[in-house]
Amino acid sequence: RIRQTDKQTPVLFLTARSTINDVVEGFELGANDYLKKPFGMQELIIRIKALVGKAFSFTEENPKETTVFEIGDYRFNSVINDLLLQAAPRLHLTEVELSHRESEILKRLCENRNQVVNTQNVLLDLWGDDSFFNSRSLHVFITKLRHKLAGDERIRIVNVRGIGYKLIAN
Repeated sequence: RIRQTDKQTPVLFLTARSTINDVVEGFELGANDYLKKPFGMQELIIRIKALVGKAFSFTEENPKETTVFEIGDYRFNSVINDLLLQAAPRLHLTEVELSHRESEILKRLCENRNQVVNTQNVLLDLWGDDSFFNSRSLHVFITKLRHKLAGDERIRIVNVRGIGYKLIAN
């Protein structure tokens, strides 16, 4: 459908379908590139850069976008999915690598600190639909984030029943 009205927008198929017929069909439908699962995040990023024809990092593209967040005793880098607990004397550092989904969820919570992040919006953005099963999956990711942020008791992720989640950090 995109190709019917727009020939310029780059299209990358990201799919588990990996037979040669699937790849050929993807290109015949108008794809500029075709990436089969499993894939590395760096490979995806470099293919996107090649498609848009620019050798830039995503943080330089939008300098206003915050990628590093201070959350109590934690420093969260949303680009490298890294959560660093900095103990009070700053001699003891604990680093935790987050999954991509954990990082995306935490980024939304950080960008809207002390405000409710709507569950439906997160589900649609990250899962593509807001089904019951995806809602349960989101809850599991929130629970994991709560455990990973447990090193600072001033930080809480609270459930606002029927609406979403709120990151409270002093």
